[in-house]
Amino acid sequence: MEVNLTRVDQDFHFAATGNSGVAVHMDANPEIGGHNMGARPMEMLLMGLGGCSAIDVIMILKKQRQEATTFDIKVTADREKVEEYTEFRNINVHFKLSGDLNEDKVRKAIELSLEKYCSVAMVLYKTSTITYSLELL
Repeated sequence: MEVNLTRVDQDFHFAATGNSGVAVHMDANPEIGGHNMGARPMEMLLMGLGGCSAIDVIMILKKQRQEATTFDIKVTADREKVEEYTEFRNINVHFKLSGDLNEDKVRKAIELSLEKYCSVAMVLYKTSTITYSLELL
C-alpha cells in the first residue's frame, strides 16, 4: 500500500491519494494557520474506522440475507494529551440502520467487525477502548 501527499497551498492543505487514485483533502485547524479545506488527520482516522467497519458489517449482513435500506454511522471519540501529542482513549461507533433486519444478526455483524475483521479498529485498540451502540429504525 502506498499513499502520496501533495501540498496544495503554502500552508497545511494537502491532497492525498492512495492506490485507488481518489484524492482526499486534509488541512490543519485555522487556529494554527489552516484554511478548513480538508479533514484533519485525526478525523481521517475516525473516518477510516467508520468506513472499515461499515464495509465489514454490510458484507456480513448480505451473507446473512439481511438488507439494510439505510445505513449511517457516527463515530465519537475522546482525546487525551500524552507528552506532546494526543491519543484517542474512548471511541464509540454508533450504527443507525433501517430495513427488515434481525437485531441479533446486526449486533453479531458489528461485533465481528470491531473485534475481528476491521484492521483500523485493531490499530486503534492499541491506545483506545472502542464501544458501539445500535439504533434500528
